[in-house]
Amino acid sequence: MSKKKWIISGIAVVAVASAAFFSFGSHGSSEDKTITVGRMASTKDDDAIWDAVKKQAKDEYGINVKYKIFTDYSQPNKALTSGDIDVNAFQHYAFLDAYNKKNNTDIKAIGKTVISPIHLYSNTYKSVSDFKDGDTIVVPNDPSNESRALKVLKYAGLIDLKDGQDLVTVKDITKNPKNLTIKELSADQTARAINDVQGAVVNGTYASTAHLTDKQSIFTEPFNKDSEKWVNIIAANKKDANKKLYKEFVKAYQSDAVKKAIKKSNGDRSIPAWDRSFS
Repeated sequence: MSKKKWIISGIAVVAVASAAFFSFGSHGSSEDKTITVGRMASTKDDDAIWDAVKKQAKDEYGINVKYKIFTDYSQPNKALTSGDIDVNAFQHYAFLDAYNKKNNTDIKAIGKTVISPIHLYSNTYKSVSDFKDGDTIVVPNDPSNESRALKVLKYAGLIDLKDGQDLVTVKDITKNPKNLTIKELSADQTARAINDVQGAVVNGTYASTAHLTDKQSIFTEPFNKDSEKWVNIIAANKKDANKKLYKEFVKAYQSDAVKKAIKKSNGDRSIPAWDRSFS
């Protein structure tokens, strides 16, 4: 072989070896280790938690996390099934079950995140006992969150509901001694209505973005054996549920570093649920 051909051949070998190194390194290529996560618009405190997740995923598993932010609960599951995102993290088990049934989809929970008790807020009263005949309380209108809100009103002693119902609506109210008007609104509108009504049951995300305070909270959802359905989750399409990348992302979330970030940012408003017993 001539000297010229030997040099060209050597260069080719080096090029192939270099390509192999960058393609099959210990963490794979950056493209292989990128995950796009759909989540709801949130406060700076919640953003700090997601920053901790992103850092943990990168440091421990070499995963590049990208976020796609949504402003309405109807959007993240649609984005998941259409392939615009890889996983989402915004809903609880009950919401996902209702969504799958209604839309004939096959989205699967792949990991627990937090549980966030919801509250009955009021700018009018200091206690649930202060409600008067004919007052109005607003609740979210999507199936799972309406059910959850109505059960909060039940726990607060304001109404009774049919027994044995997993999901309930205002039609399932059996006793309403104060003749309260229970008005259904889109979840993102409940906090905005608080000055126009006597009470509002508001999801944690929207309570945070509306800057509702503990002083405005007159009743907090209790934890009990039925609470697990309200645990928030990371979800993926069923066909992707066992992907190693997605499992590693779940592990990154379910870490001590993220648990500390949750406590620092949210106090007791959100409680890590992956190592909590609900029995």
